[in-house]
Amino acid sequence: MNPELPPVAPDVAASAVEGLTTRLRKKLDAAIESYAALPVVTDGTVRRVRCGEDTEVVLTPGPSGSVIDAGQVVCSCLLAPRCLHRAAVLGACPLADTEAEAEDDGESGSAPPGSDRVLGSATTGITAAEATLASATTTATAIEAVLGSSADSAVPAPPSTAAPAVSGARPAAVAPAAEAVTESEKAVPLTPAQRAAASQLWSAAAVLLAAGVPAAGAVPQAELLRAAHTARLAGLHRAEAAALRVVRGLRGARARHDGHRLADLVAQMRELLLTTALLGAAVPEPALIGTARRAYRPGGSLRVHGVCSEPVISATGYGGVVTHVVSDDGRWFSVADVKPGGPARAQGAASATVALGSGNLDHAQLSRGGLLISGATVSSDGLLGSGKGVRATPLTGVPWTSGPLAALFTRPLAEVVAERLTVAPDADPERAEQTVREPIGCDLVLVGAVGDHLIARELPRGRPDTEGVVLRLAPAGEHPGLAHTANLRRLASRPGLRLRVIGRLDPDRAATLRPLAVAPMPGTGATLRLPAEWRGHADLGYDRLEGSHFPPPEALSCTAAAPVDGVGGEAGDPLAQAPLWRLRQLVEVAVSGGRRAVAEPARDGDPRGDGAALRRGGFRTAADLAAGLAAEADRRTRDVFGRTGEADPDRYARAWLGAAVYLAGVERALVRATWQPGAAVS
Repeated sequence: MNPELPPVAPDVAASAVEGLTTRLRKKLDAAIESYAALPVVTDGTVRRVRCGEDTEVVLTPGPSGSVIDAGQVVCSCLLAPRCLHRAAVLGACPLADTEAEAEDDGESGSAPPGSDRVLGSATTGITAAEATLASATTTATAIEAVLGSSADSAVPAPPSTAAPAVSGARPAAVAPAAEAVTESEKAVPLTPAQRAAASQLWSAAAVLLAAGVPAAGAVPQAELLRAAHTARLAGLHRAEAAALRVVRGLRGARARHDGHRLADLVAQMRELLLTTALLGAAVPEPALIGTARRAYRPGGSLRVHGVCSEPVISATGYGGVVTHVVSDDGRWFSVADVKPGGPARAQGAASATVALGSGNLDHAQLSRGGLLISGATVSSDGLLGSGKGVRATPLTGVPWTSGPLAALFTRPLAEVVAERLTVAPDADPERAEQTVREPIGCDLVLVGAVGDHLIARELPRGRPDTEGVVLRLAPAGEHPGLAHTANLRRLASRPGLRLRVIGRLDPDRAATLRPLAVAPMPGTGATLRLPAEWRGHADLGYDRLEGSHFPPPEALSCTAAAPVDGVGGEAGDPLAQAPLWRLRQLVEVAVSGGRRAVAEPARDGDPRGDGAALRRGGFRTAADLAAGLAAEADRRTRDVFGRTGEADPDRYARAWLGAAVYLAGVERALVRATWQPGAAVS
């Protein structure tokens, strides 16, 4: 993609590809790669791309800044509008968000979707055998009930107008519970148009999964974009958003973007297929439908207190700051200032003026102060809007030791994390991510550094006889221009230091917290000594800790942390030793390489012994799912003359989806188990 080009609506990009002849479609991928590197001439809001000596494509975005109509893209060649130049330039444009196409409601200050996401590498494994087998059995039972992952006859049919149920017959044990839930939530059956749209999305996604990243070019992407637009018209907003995320992920993978992660693309494909499969239920859950856009709703009067400010750097070129605040009743809100600019803008965004109130308060001051807001507007993910009717008055800050901020440090970590990580497989991914990313407060004593992590132990407040969780502290941001890494290095050199931490848990890694801010712990001298102008806490992304901010060594030696069993020893991280990586590798290869990459190694049996290793580790369901996926990838039909027929992408997609959902559920359960007191961490 070329970031200088305006975003384009999915239906406009899909229509341009559909208008091409077969011969031109074969040239489209190469043309997109070539045109994405061409210079873009800017004339006001108009963008011009010269594709040859006498050919020019002109893009005229609408008021929203996006190309939302086919007439806004004009090519000067004789074949226009069904020409390769126009389709290739549109293919090089970023995809427009649904929000950008909606009418502006006067709100501002919200961050672009996914801009503040913390990317971490997934590590999985095993804790106690009983907990592992219980988690695996529970997850496998749910999958078999909904997806029918093991038996051929129980495999769910993709949603269609003829087969409204996800599976041919719901198990009797599942039906009453499902009916009770849908009645309480007042679910409404899908219309025929919605069923047809869900079926179209499933089919397009299944074809992309079978093709793999190398073969998922502009033409199959256009099929998915067309299906996404149909889903939007039918009101299936969650499915549409999932499809757009898959297309963006495929484009990033094919272009080898620095911010691309295969694990993210796997999760996006899993979400799309799972959502469309569950939409085939007789009465699907309301959360599967989704909402049209992030709407700001009236929040009345709010008194919020600043907690910390976090720099934001997006892989798509955005940068800025998000300040987290807490209301009197303990609810989390945030004020965002994220715009194009990347790391340079993020480094200085703490001094940016908050777009609320009189305009004489910046984000650094808000993180140490507060606001009294009247006429507040709040989005579904807790962002405070700055519409015309919003009024805000600055307030004096509240320390972390009193009021609603002190309540952040009262609950045990194990209890809070268990609540955050308990997410149903069919839950809305945006709401689930919002829940996981909500900051957590805890009191810690530093143990020491192991590798590139800082080991700490929880100090349960008011419970001296209770054993705390042993956890790892990892940088919330790894960009060299930010202060996260340097601050953690200084903290690692002070074992025995006690401090209060506000951080965000990493749901993909064993007992890992990414600290956003730290403050002195009350009632001890072995803690930080921050300057008065910092007003009681340090934002680790902006404030840099110095030697004068720490107590003398003799104060730490008297309160040195007790050694932690398993830290740095041979036992290591129990999650990293689990054989689940074998199933994860198969699931990821299916996305990156397609059906053939899974089928070819399976023709020689199981030369690496993956199935046996999974069964020895107690993951019998994982072994069965891996074998079933490999067998389905190599399945071919033959006609009466013995000729090989086309493979069925639906059966393969269902086999992959069963393995992917199982893997995600078990990994999340195992990560949750590492947050229990006594679990080994390295």
